[in-house]
Amino acid sequence: MRPMRLDMAGFTVFRDETTVDFTDADFFALVGPTGSGKSTVLDAICFALYGTVPRWGGTRGLGNALAPSATEARVRLVFESGGARYVATRVVRRDSRGNAKTANAGLQLMPEGFDATKLDTGLSPEDLGEVVAGTPAEMDTAVLEAVGLPYEQFTSCVVLPQGQFADFLHARPATRQQILVNLLGLGVYERVQQRATTRAGQAEAKLEAVDQLLAGLADVDDATLERAAGQVDRMRELVGSVTAAVPELEAARATAREATATLAALDAELAVLGEVRAPDGVAEVARAVTAARAESDAAAGAVSLAEEREEKLRGELAAAGDESALRLLLRAYADRERLAVQADGVRAAVETAGAEHEAAEGALAEARAAAERAEGELAAAFQAHEEAKTADQATALRAHLVDGDACPVCEQTVARVPAIPAGSAVARAVAAGKTARAASEAARKVVVEREAAARELDRVLLRARAEHDGLRARLAELDERLAGAATVEALRATLAEQARLRQELDEATAAVRAGRDAARRARGAAETAQERLRAAWRRFDGARDAVARFGPPAADRDDVAAAWSTLSGWADAEAERRRSARAGSVAAVAEAEAVATDVTARIAGIFAAAGLPAPDDPVRAATVAVERAEAELRRLTERREQAGALREQRAEHEREAQVARALAGHLRANNFERWLLAEALDLLVDGASGILRELSGGQYDLVHDKGEFFVVDHHDAGLRRGVRTLSGGETFQASLALALALSEQLAGMSTTAASLESIVLDEGFGTLDAATLDTVAATLENLAARGDRMVGVVTHVPALAERIPVRFEVRKDARSARVERTGR
Repeated sequence: MRPMRLDMAGFTVFRDETTVDFTDADFFALVGPTGSGKSTVLDAICFALYGTVPRWGGTRGLGNALAPSATEARVRLVFESGGARYVATRVVRRDSRGNAKTANAGLQLMPEGFDATKLDTGLSPEDLGEVVAGTPAEMDTAVLEAVGLPYEQFTSCVVLPQGQFADFLHARPATRQQILVNLLGLGVYERVQQRATTRAGQAEAKLEAVDQLLAGLADVDDATLERAAGQVDRMRELVGSVTAAVPELEAARATAREATATLAALDAELAVLGEVRAPDGVAEVARAVTAARAESDAAAGAVSLAEEREEKLRGELAAAGDESALRLLLRAYADRERLAVQADGVRAAVETAGAEHEAAEGALAEARAAAERAEGELAAAFQAHEEAKTADQATALRAHLVDGDACPVCEQTVARVPAIPAGSAVARAVAAGKTARAASEAARKVVVEREAAARELDRVLLRARAEHDGLRARLAELDERLAGAATVEALRATLAEQARLRQELDEATAAVRAGRDAARRARGAAETAQERLRAAWRRFDGARDAVARFGPPAADRDDVAAAWSTLSGWADAEAERRRSARAGSVAAVAEAEAVATDVTARIAGIFAAAGLPAPDDPVRAATVAVERAEAELRRLTERREQAGALREQRAEHEREAQVARALAGHLRANNFERWLLAEALDLLVDGASGILRELSGGQYDLVHDKGEFFVVDHHDAGLRRGVRTLSGGETFQASLALALALSEQLAGMSTTAASLESIVLDEGFGTLDAATLDTVAATLENLAARGDRMVGVVTHVPALAERIPVRFEVRKDARSARVERTGR
């Protein structure tokens, strides 16, 4: 696995979006102050792949992935493994209850040649390539297949975090052996053994199936084939015999069909001739037509006479004058008489209204004179009252007061108004004024009433005069209209004559309608009789057409009864002649059928001799029998050939099963795998021992015994002791030697894609002295110079960082950590 690009946002100390581009960083260092977030970069790589981080204590505590107060953490890692490029993505979100959950996890296989810098252009997830995994569960399997290492071994061989640098050195032999099996791809031999076992089982199953097929073919021998060939010969002889007999059978059947057809033709002709019979009542049809025609002609003549009389009466009625004009003249005479009487009455009303109008005018004049006198008396009374007030002011004031009013002189309330003296002039003046006012008002009322009466009489007089003038004008018009007209008696006589003519005309019209109805019925009866005659002729023509091929005699088209009689007699004679010939046809049919039956019996005997039932179609049955016999012979031949082929297959399956079972047996003991692991461990320990010797200044060599690691201390007379007795610095040197040897030699020993394409060390370089540090740096430089893997270190030692060409400086402020690439 080789990281290419790492994107982080909201992940632990990297609150802001941060990108670490490992492109061309074959040898790099993560540098920065303690606590700045250097190791977090390695945590992000582990989290993107496996969903957990070594520093989380082996738990999958997703809450550790979120930056403080952040609700989402996103990590995306682009890496190469086994020649393919992948992108792994994980997103963690915190819900409303504060629980952190994986919101998205996926692994995609990127297209070949995909430029990782395009990730900065905002590509959608669909543009990144084929989806290999889309859930956390799928990620576990997919990452293991892509990287070739589970999480525990990845953190022991590729990314070596703080505190776990010595895990491979101190691991139990079984754990270390499993790591080497994964790294070297030795599991392939176990898979070979499993596949060999499967192949052996499949070959044995095929062997059993072939044995079952061979058991079903055991009956195919030479005797069976000989019997099948003999049956083919017999069926071919059957075909020859049937082929010879069938023409005779067909000739007999043809003769029988011809005789039967001749007999059927005679019977059909007899049936047709038997249908020639004159219908009942054919003689009366012609007589009915004649009678109906005579009746129709008589009805038509009666209609003509009635129509002539009707036309004559119409002429006389038209000559008698216009009835409407005559009746209008009579109505004009009646109107004149009525208007004359009405005019006399209106004239009398005009005279009466004139007299009443003159009387009303006189009464009105009298009323107006009386009103003028009353007005004079009222004015005199008013004058007398004024004079009395002047003479008796107190009395005058008292006359206008009532109890409770204020006095107009002293403004005191008057509790009770004193009575006016009886002899007061004012009182007398007031009484006289009231009397004069009442008389004046009565006079004015009379004037008003008489004026209204006079106006009404005037209107009545005007209306009466207008009505009288209108009546006189209408009388003048009527007199002018009736001037020179016939008298009333003459008009009434003319109208009576017109009424008589109209009654006679109605009677004539009714007679015409009745005559026409009778003529219509007569024509219908004649048409019905004629249709019956035509139907009789059509039936005759149909009967004659049915026997036309027999040459019937000519028909008399004037007499249908005679035509039917001639045709019926001829048909009887023809039928009798055919009945005489029918007996010979019956005998010919019986003779032909007897010959056909005899030939059919002979053919049935041929099939019976061959052991076959009598068929309906002998030729087809014989052909089918030959085909079946030949097919059976071919089937037996094929089965015999199939048995030979199956025997060859059986030998092949048996050999394959033996080889596969032997291979599975050899690999089942794991001896081969143990030998390979021993050889690999020898090579690994030899390489690590040389590096450790150089790092320790020639003090230590590394050896192994039964899977356990030991060091040989040359400063202590070559004493061998366990690696757990080493000090912290010595343990770091031994672990580093193993890690570097594993990284150097795995490419030459591995058989699978689980190659260590990178190694990242996050351990205490600060514990090394200057000389050892220089040796470590030189060793790392040599490892990186080979160019076949990426080498990275996490350090805050300036002397080591300065010797590394590519440095990623990690800095942290109050908000977020940041990464900046420096160096080449």
